[in-house]
Amino acid sequence: MNSNYIKKSIFSIIILIHGIARGQNLETQFEKTHGNESATYFEAIDFYKQLGKLSHKIKIDTTIGLTDAGYPLHYISISADEQFDVRQWHKEQKIVILINNGIHAGEPDGIDASMMFARDIVIGKINLPKNICLVIIPVYNIGGCLNRNTSSRVNQNGPVAYGFRGNSQYLDLNRDFTKNDSKESKLFTQLFHAIDPDIFIDNHVSDGADYQHTMTMITSQYDKFGEPLGNYVKNTFEPAIYTSMHQKKWDVCPYVNFDSTNIDVGMEQFNDQPRFGSGYAALWQTIGFVPETHMLKPFKDRVMATYAIMQSIMEEASKQAINIKNIKKTSIDKVIHQNNFALNWIADHTKFSYISFKGYEQAFKTSDVTGIQRMYYDHTKPFTKQIKYFNVFTPQDFYESPSYYIIPQGWYNVIDLLKLNGVEMNRLSKDTVIYVEGYRIADYKTSTTAYEKHYRHYDVKTNVFQDSLQFLKGDYIISSQQRARRFLVEMLEPTGKDSYFSWNFFDAILQQKEGYSDYRWEDIAAEVLKNNPSLQKELEAKKQADINFKNNTAKQLYWVYTHSHYYEAGHLRYPIYKIIDIKIN
Repeated sequence: MNSNYIKKSIFSIIILIHGIARGQNLETQFEKTHGNESATYFEAIDFYKQLGKLSHKIKIDTTIGLTDAGYPLHYISISADEQFDVRQWHKEQKIVILINNGIHAGEPDGIDASMMFARDIVIGKINLPKNICLVIIPVYNIGGCLNRNTSSRVNQNGPVAYGFRGNSQYLDLNRDFTKNDSKESKLFTQLFHAIDPDIFIDNHVSDGADYQHTMTMITSQYDKFGEPLGNYVKNTFEPAIYTSMHQKKWDVCPYVNFDSTNIDVGMEQFNDQPRFGSGYAALWQTIGFVPETHMLKPFKDRVMATYAIMQSIMEEASKQAINIKNIKKTSIDKVIHQNNFALNWIADHTKFSYISFKGYEQAFKTSDVTGIQRMYYDHTKPFTKQIKYFNVFTPQDFYESPSYYIIPQGWYNVIDLLKLNGVEMNRLSKDTVIYVEGYRIADYKTSTTAYEKHYRHYDVKTNVFQDSLQFLKGDYIISSQQRARRFLVEMLEPTGKDSYFSWNFFDAILQQKEGYSDYRWEDIAAEVLKNNPSLQKELEAKKQADINFKNNTAKQLYWVYTHSHYYEAGHLRYPIYKIIDIKIN
């Protein structure tokens, strides 16, 4: 064994014992208050700094950058051999687990559980396997954590005080993993790709139906992984975690995702779009888990269940480390060479398994507020039922991955986000005419209410065209033969539910920049029709087919305009283009 390693280990033990002997406070606020209080942001950070002084197994880093709240995003690395070179971790086939806490700062269970989890590893109460490395974000939503109150989580049973769901921009950060409106999500993306985690844990508290389970869990939707990773997670890794939790006296069920009046119909697996943490992780073949403790259970129980599930995931990952590494590598290689990708997934209600669900019977009584009958869960009538669980999803809306995407350099907001996600790209060395395939936006709907700072587009329909277009020196050309292949399709195909188009990054093309005065265009339009008899016939046919069009001068003039060479080419033309099966030298 390396003599320097032995010396460092002995030194770690000595300073740990010395620290405890001097009365160093290794109790969390949660423990001091017998499970009634959660640590503040400053208490949490100070606690980790204290742990960092007591052991070389733990490293605290703040170099990644500042959040929307003006405070740095801390992350804590824990390694049994006291080595913190991420590349070496992966080279040695160690499983890297990234744990995120307080994305909704009013759901602090993970904040307190992770503090105790890290502490117990440092003092040797629980063993950190040599093939596991942990990276913990103590508090992700710092602005929300500082916005501390006692009333905003009306459905939640403790703690005494907690943070707020929105961050310093009033954003829900669990909807920001692809659009990246917050500094937090940009920093997370940077960290995610720097460490390339094999497993991502995003600790939450649920809000919804009442039931007996303290812990439920979202797992990245299996079918979206493809094979072999999806099958492995579904049939091997996730069941092992459930078994481990049962042995720890915590019976887990999948995240409760059903209409409260239709439990007998069953429930669907949560369809985690890329905007969510587990859905984003899946784009990179990282296994995502979202532990969701039940909001009505005592805070103490919720924190301990969160502690237990992190321990179970760590233990099972250690046992299955070789499989996880090999299957992930195979899945990455498969995605790089995959041609078609589905942008929509629908639960198949003809295929299901059964899960054991521990709930409460529903009953009705007169409301003290409205005087009308209201539903409540009768805790005197618990039940355990086998219910249908629809966890097979059917892919829809397939799109072919092109050989290359081309993005004009003026769309730098999108380009910057692609770079943030590690997308490899090159730039044209000179002005070039390239034969490309592109889209024109044929139709779309826009939400009438704001959703996380955006008025999102949906039900997007496109028309495909092919043409030779002029591109400029410095425009970006992106080969799809890379790790980000699936990510590129999800983000750049405009019909994708979480595409950059859906999040309004390209709204400028939806508005015309040039126009005409009717009196002036009347004369020019007449010349256009005179010189194009087939267009004149098409106009007459449209008049005969549509009486409203026939009686509307403005509509007819605009129709002729959009079918003439005077109409601006860029209006409704989606500004990301594809090269299909063509090699660029």
